[in-house]
Amino acid sequence: MIPSILAQQSPQPGIVGLLPFVLIAGIFYLLIIRPMRNRQKSLDALIGSLKNGDKVITNGGVYGTIAGVRENTFILKVADQVKMEVAKKSIASLQTPSEDSTTK
Repeated sequence: MIPSILAQQSPQPGIVGLLPFVLIAGIFYLLIIRPMRNRQKSLDALIGSLKNGDKVITNGGVYGTIAGVRENTFILKVADQVKMEVAKKSIASLQTPSEDSTTK
């Protein structure tokens, strides 16, 4: 009796079967991809607006002041008479006033 009941059930149509995957992809986009893309756009805008004298933090955790701007790099002054060249993409953020006071 049981095999005849199973034989009468038809498989789900194609669209209904794909619906869970579409929902998962939509949720993944909304929770992960879109915020990451917005964060990257704002970081690119920040890097493009940096100029001499701005205080920044690199991805490696180095605090410094921009002493020069080149095509793909910044010259950071990290201490008296100590300068280093870093890639523009290595800048993580600007220093906030509270971070600025703790480094002195």
